[in-house]
Amino acid sequence: MQKFKGKIIWITGASSGIGEATAYRLAEENATLILTALEEDKLQEVKQSCLDKGAADVAILPYNLIDLEGVPALAEEAWQKFGRVDIMYNNAGISQRTNTIDTEMSMIHKIMDVDYFAPVMITKALLPKMLEAGGGQFVVTTSIAGRFGFPLRCAYSSAKHALYGFFETVHAEYYDKNIRVTIVCPGRVQTNISFYALDKGGKQHGKMDAGQANGITPQKAADKIVNAIYRKKREVLVGSTELLMAHIKSLFPGLCVRLARKVKSM
Repeated sequence: MQKFKGKIIWITGASSGIGEATAYRLAEENATLILTALEEDKLQEVKQSCLDKGAADVAILPYNLIDLEGVPALAEEAWQKFGRVDIMYNNAGISQRTNTIDTEMSMIHKIMDVDYFAPVMITKALLPKMLEAGGGQFVVTTSIAGRFGFPLRCAYSSAKHALYGFFETVHAEYYDKNIRVTIVCPGRVQTNISFYALDKGGKQHGKMDAGQANGITPQKAADKIVNAIYRKKREVLVGSTELLMAHIKSLFPGLCVRLARKVKSM
């Protein structure tokens, strides 16, 4: 099938993990892709793989989203690549592995800039254009840690909570104008997010957490994500048994908090 034939889809964080796997699945559906990540060499490799898998066309836009000043221009460049963006997947992000006392304000600012402010700025830049074009879809990767507070992730969890608030508001305000929002909520997925997470002093954590290592594959996550995008689902939870905590939070919030206190890695 070619479910995304004729669709222009921009993905940030496209060089690895969920972003890379989702790009490949969309390529198999004949989508036209715009790929953004920090490493240009890796993006070139992903681009070629996408073309080999059936993408109609692929453009790359290497960029470091920590540089917020240039984000509006980046969004304009992405729009001009193919004359529009039908689906924007805000997937890029960084995590942390530090307790609240050891989390310096500079780290909080960095995580909030990449995980929250960058996707907000991209969305605000594209939203008027999508409305003028007759509609569009925003997809965003949050986290199970965006549903409840989680140890060693005070800034990361805050950013992911904020994404829920922002994109649920966009959904409420513009649904009747053919703007759709799909919130992707991953639990444990075998990506390098814990390896590159910020540790005490802003250094890389440098190892994969046990939870990540035992999680589902990025390919399995991408299958669920692409299906949710196609069906325009408002939210999709991606993971395994750890996702039960999201349901426990709704029904038994006190129990969820007690369980979170006992878990040190995810």
